[in-house]
Amino acid sequence: MRVFLTGASGFIGSRILTELLAAGHQVIGLARSESSAQALSRAGAEVHRGTLDDPGTLAAGAERADAVIHTAFDHDFHRFAENCDKDRRVIHAMGQALKGSDRPLIVTSGTGIGDDGATAIAQEHQFKAGNANPRVATELEGNALLAEGVNVRVVRLPQVHDTRRQGLITWYIQHAMEKGVVACIGDGDNRWSAAHISDVAVLYRRVLEEGENGKRYHAVAEEGVPLRQIAEIVARKLNLPLISLSPSEAEAHFGWFAIFAAMDLRASSTWTRQQLGWHPAGPGLLEDLQNMDYATLATG
Repeated sequence: MRVFLTGASGFIGSRILTELLAAGHQVIGLARSESSAQALSRAGAEVHRGTLDDPGTLAAGAERADAVIHTAFDHDFHRFAENCDKDRRVIHAMGQALKGSDRPLIVTSGTGIGDDGATAIAQEHQFKAGNANPRVATELEGNALLAEGVNVRVVRLPQVHDTRRQGLITWYIQHAMEKGVVACIGDGDNRWSAAHISDVAVLYRRVLEEGENGKRYHAVAEEGVPLRQIAEIVARKLNLPLISLSPSEAEAHFGWFAIFAAMDLRASSTWTRQQLGWHPAGPGLLEDLQNMDYATLATG
């Protein structure tokens, strides 16, 4: 297939690009800068210039493709709600470009949107329109497009990691470096789901090739890694003290990250594995944290 891939030069998208090309697909990669365009050309992708701030440029890319995989997202978490709404607008524009065809639009959400408050662990079939997480805007727009006949599929991500990056945990580590202390809230017994980047890339390809219209898939290899264990490794590797904060102290210490530091983000991928024959095989989150070169974060 000829696939329009947004975020193609990013952490996740670049691995999806490699996975798609290896499987024989053609890739049109979104680039917002000349350096990104050159990197995509070297990787073997056709370049499409555009930006999330101009949804029409992404719609034009979608029009050229047999399928769309959307992984681009503005990760400025100081403007998280605003950026989630930006994502909604981009998805709407690409969906309109695909309307009237069966070409799939694969959008990216978070496993937290699979927490409907009814169970202790997020699951694929669960969705609550009133979820307080602003990222729900992505799936609300996906549902609206489904009602218009667009072939929408959702991949929900946990903390995606290797030995260079670990989702929100990368920010957590950098924050600890700045503060000179590693902190968790209470006993740190809340858990975060996780998956290695190589397994995540394989799942996106499988959703493209074998996924179904209207279904949600969880890219989860580990259902829940305790934040305390994450903090212990980070404290040891940085040679920093590990402290426990009360909930009332968390906001002053963490800022915008406080709400995430308190979340329990456990998620299941049992249904996803059964449907797609997906079997994660990459290293675990704690293994990657143990083997990471922390000096690379200190130098940016």
